[in-house]
Amino acid sequence: QVQLVESGGGLVQPGGSLRLSCVASGSIFSIYYMGWYRQAPGKQRELVASITSGATTNYADSVKGRFTISRDNAKNTAYLQMNNLKLEDTAVYFCNARQPRSAYWGQGTQVTVSS
Repeated sequence: QVQLVESGGGLVQPGGSLRLSCVASGSIFSIYYMGWYRQAPGKQRELVASITSGATTNYADSVKGRFTISRDNAKNTAYLQMNNLKLEDTAVYFCNARQPRSAYWGQGTQVTVSS
């Protein structure tokens, strides 16, 4: 089992920045993928950004150039640096980790962009 704990969400004005963290614990061996997803009210959960164990990254078109995903293997932590936040970035952000036979989700952290 893998446990994921997200932090770093909050209320920010448009144009502001936040950094989300996702700490993995438990049986973390063989995690080959970590991703950030988000779900806004009334909408489906969507991929925001992902990073593989080989450091290959992938971003949703809506966040390219504004968000950066990174991973610190020594700290078992994935980060999502979010800059130039927009109203439409408001959502609950979830961390996802994958092993060859399992996938895990964190509990989510709320990000609210409002003036």
